[in-house]
Amino acid sequence: MDSVNQSVTIGIQELFVLLPHRYPFLMLDKIINVNADQSATGIKNVTFNEPQFDGHFPGDPIMPGVLIVEAMAQTAGAICAREHSKGKRKLVYFMTIDGAKFRKPVVPGDVLELRVVKLKQRNNIFKYDCEAWVGDHKVAESLIGAMMVDPEEMPK
Repeated sequence: MDSVNQSVTIGIQELFVLLPHRYPFLMLDKIINVNADQSATGIKNVTFNEPQFDGHFPGDPIMPGVLIVEAMAQTAGAICAREHSKGKRKLVYFMTIDGAKFRKPVVPGDVLELRVVKLKQRNNIFKYDCEAWVGDHKVAESLIGAMMVDPEEMPK
């Protein structure tokens, strides 16, 4: 894997390998500027035909903040799994959300940039500083904690 090349892009087909999410819950279209598990930018093209806009809010569609946080977590999880899977399927579980702030509404037609930077790692636990941007405006931020595991190690 090219760990230091800022031009590395993770396309939708690789996202399908790295993440278990599928429509309507895959919140990413691609990830750009991948720097190993250290940093990356997830891209989410927000479109009117997404199911959350039927009820949030009719006539005034706004992307729910929880889905923005989920998109940040998926971006962090994908680069974490890509760097640490060593050819085996891994799952990255969302553990914590700290300091979440929402600054501006995200609406259909927006291109959401999910900028994640790894703050620390201890064994299989990771912490990422995440920001969501639309153009030149920061629309949300949060610290995300995650744990990476082998699927067969999880209790049933």
